[in-house]
Amino acid sequence: MGGKFRYEVIIYWSDEDHAFIAEVPELPGCTADGATYQEAVANVEIVIQEWLETAQELGRPIPEPRGRLSFA
Repeated sequence: MGGKFRYEVIIYWSDEDHAFIAEVPELPGCTADGATYQEAVANVEIVIQEWLETAQELGRPIPEPRGRLSFA
């Protein structure tokens, strides 16, 4: 993501949506999609920026990026 954001992004294909889905687990509700992998990445970069701006405007805490997350 150009080095601007350090949040983990999970990207997968969704047959139901017929699109690639990009999720940011550390930012609740921060999700984007795209017809291609590259489009999903570009779209999620925009959504991350908007998520951070909105949290800041509302005075909500912004989580520090933790890097690679582990899921059990």
